[in-house]
Amino acid sequence: MSAESSPQLIFGEVLFDVFPDGQRVLGGAPFNVAWNLHQLGEPVCFVGGIGDDPAGAEVRARMDAIGMDTSGLYRHPEAPTGEVRVELAHGEPSYTIVPDQAYDDVPAAWADRLPDATPLLYHGTLALRRGNHDLLAHLRERAGHRFVDVNLREPWYTRDTALALISGADVVKLNQDELETLAPGTAGTEAETALLEQADIRQALVVTAGADGASIRTVEGERVAAPAPPVPELRDAVGAGDAFASVVLLGMRQGWDWPTTLERALAFAAAVCTLQGATSDDPGFYQDARINWD
Repeated sequence: MSAESSPQLIFGEVLFDVFPDGQRVLGGAPFNVAWNLHQLGEPVCFVGGIGDDPAGAEVRARMDAIGMDTSGLYRHPEAPTGEVRVELAHGEPSYTIVPDQAYDDVPAAWADRLPDATPLLYHGTLALRRGNHDLLAHLRERAGHRFVDVNLREPWYTRDTALALISGADVVKLNQDELETLAPGTAGTEAETALLEQADIRQALVVTAGADGASIRTVEGERVAAPAPPVPELRDAVGAGDAFASVVLLGMRQGWDWPTTLERALAFAAAVCTLQGATSDDPGFYQDARINWD
């Protein structure tokens, strides 16, 4: 099977955010990206670990319910399905990312069950906090292009390890705080230039700025920026960055130019802000998003 006819591989964590009242919300940045791409009609295979537990069974059931490919799910015999504990103090959330989860330990041999070629590999940084590096090496070998979504979460990174993970990627996405962390002593376009060169990024650096929008800086020197569109019916911003990344990946797959990609990614991120949570089970939500794209 050729890379162009194969699904995109989305590698990383799937987990539940667990709130003080017992509410559990399915997520994880790579899982959200895979879910969005599937719902947008793109061939995609999510690669990650779940536990041999009720939470893992729920992940698989939720994927089955929307017809999402589950062949990349590795069921870990010992470690539990991923969990992030959310605590609220005066309305502000804080997060405890639990260690030693199933997504931390997917064997390198699991790559043998996956497509032998893929046009695009997406991965973040959290699922590589303590392992999975041999698996990533196998996935990189079969990928036409690589997109890295930087997710710096204390205490699970160092600057050097993050730089090593993004080195040589085609496209890297990160927010302004992460840019300052990885390119200290610089600011603005100077920081973008420094990181493009230091990490040997091949195509572009994407920098998100929440309500202020985002920018894309290419290795050829092109820079496009746009504000975030208004969201009159804002519910929450959970998953907005993952939604944005999903459409950048879609644009890479479809060959859109960078201004078009940026405009559509910002619009979709704004649409996700009208949801409660990061994704939707409703295919109509995604069909509406694609109306003006095809």
